Amino acid sequence: MILGIVAFLSGCTADSYQLLRTRNVSIKLEPSKSVYISISRDGRYGQINYQGSGANASQIILMAFSKNSNSAETARQYQSFDNALTYAKENNYGYLVFPTILEWEDRATEWSGIPDKASIKIAIINVESGKTMDSAIIKGKSGIATLGGDHPQDLLVKPVAEYVNELY
Repeated sequence: MILGIVAFLSGCTADSYQLLRTRNVSIKLEPSKSVYISISRDGRYGQINYQGSGANASQIILMAFSKNSNSAETARQYQSFDNALTYAKENNYGYLVFPTILEWEDRATEWSGIPDKASIKIAIINVESGKTMDSAIIKGKSGIATLGGDHPQDLLVKPVAEYVNELY
């Protein structure tokens, strides 16, 4: 009986991830080229605005790129795509990473039974040409028994790192 409960709870605690590549072309980024990571608009769910979620997502992306690139930096605030690309060109970056939060839900999962969710789209742009080299949608969903510690940004660390590692 106790083993059955442990098996059930361990299944409930497992977070799930999805990485959906939106391009079929396999690319390899050059570690010597610098990376500029823009900041997404903050995530929203209904009337709730998750202040700082755009910066949180960009920090997660920065951690992943910093392990692979010789130089990676994030923006200081949200910029439109055109403004981010112009800034990246003016400052001689090789790649622009343009994340967009698609879904961001921070729930009291342990009481409500509703999981936390996060989805972001990440576009990789060649700064010189302005063309999209690759893009992906990364989704994360918490398990039911989170014990109060999970947040949407926690769901992105592992799949973002895996995606960025595939790019190098």
